[in-house]
Amino acid sequence: MMLAGVVVLSGPVAAIAESLAGSAGQVRHRPRFMDSEGVCQDVYKAYVEASGHSAYAQTHLSFNVEAFFCGHSFNAPSQKVAEERALENCNAAFKYYKLSSAGRCTIYASK
Repeated sequence: MMLAGVVVLSGPVAAIAESLAGSAGQVRHRPRFMDSEGVCQDVYKAYVEASGHSAYAQTHLSFNVEAFFCGHSFNAPSQKVAEERALENCNAAFKYYKLSSAGRCTIYASK
């Protein structure tokens, strides 16, 4: 009887400890990078590979803008914290670059 109690208690703990690596998580907008290669594609790939709560944020793409920005947060304490940090990281680009974009950053994917 004691062994059955241990199995029941360890079941949920094992589910919590599962790695999120390789998962795109909750995708709100499909990331698009036009024909460019570079930092944002690398950041998104690293987001998918991250094992903990993480988020990827980006400005929307449009053909009449000069640039798009992205940001990330990897292995945060929670999904909500990861999203907040990714938005802060992405929106910080507006302080350094004075290029037109299609609005502010938004969460594209989080887990």
